[in-house]
Amino acid sequence: MVEIVKPVQMQRVVSDAKRRGKSIGVVPTMGYLHDGHVALMREARRENDIVVLTIFVNPTQFGPNEDFEKYPRDIDRDKAIAEKENVDFIFNPSVDDIYPEGFSTYIDVEGVSELLEGEWRPGHFRGVATVVMKLFQITLPDRAYFGQKDAQQLMVIRKMVRDLHMPVSIKDVPTVREPDGLAMSSRNAYLSTDERKDAVILFTSLRDARDQIAQGERSRDVIVNGIRNAINTIRNARIDYVEIVDPETFKSVEKLEDDREYCIALAVRIGKTRLIDNIFINNK
Repeated sequence: MVEIVKPVQMQRVVSDAKRRGKSIGVVPTMGYLHDGHVALMREARRENDIVVLTIFVNPTQFGPNEDFEKYPRDIDRDKAIAEKENVDFIFNPSVDDIYPEGFSTYIDVEGVSELLEGEWRPGHFRGVATVVMKLFQITLPDRAYFGQKDAQQLMVIRKMVRDLHMPVSIKDVPTVREPDGLAMSSRNAYLSTDERKDAVILFTSLRDARDQIAQGERSRDVIVNGIRNAINTIRNARIDYVEIVDPETFKSVEKLEDDREYCIALAVRIGKTRLIDNIFINNK
């Protein structure tokens, strides 16, 4: 495994590989790897000749009062995990290399990026789309791998790729969960022992909603209020949003139909830690 820090060197390496007919799979991350990232790396390894793992804590997707400075980082641990998963290259650039002095070009994906997370974190998806575009330009992937846990991010990236005719296939991998159902996230490291126990309510409320739908419930209000009521039993939980949306547009729906797919998405603060999760409902 080789670590590369300079964009021009990374471009040179993958350009040479593509000239030799090799396929490139890239796994974009902000590091502090967990089993969710491992699932992405394994899928990339299965489908490509060369796997590139990017590790970059992207400042432009953090708001002014968010956790950029304290976001967990452990590059040595990340390298050990990547090597175990047979990653070929780690691209680990500096902020100055990704956003050089005078940088002023950004990507705005209208529509899907303006809802839910876009409302609560203005500018977040602008930063996500911009850095992903840059990483694609640098690593030149045939395929790129993202987790379904960040479902709205996944749709933003799909739309960007589709709208700009980018020659990369976006592959999604199901959410990886702890044994008790909590979705794996680097931010779980912020949770205290008690908060960690409380955080399970995100998944259990989604699971119960899925069961409710399977039993015939179709009212958005009934389903959403059931999730809210369950989460509100946790004293230190604060809901940002709970919504049932079309998984392509992330627009809210009022009533579920039997021939469509839906995503129930939520964002909840457990203590000071903001967690997101979702579940897909297939009524087809």
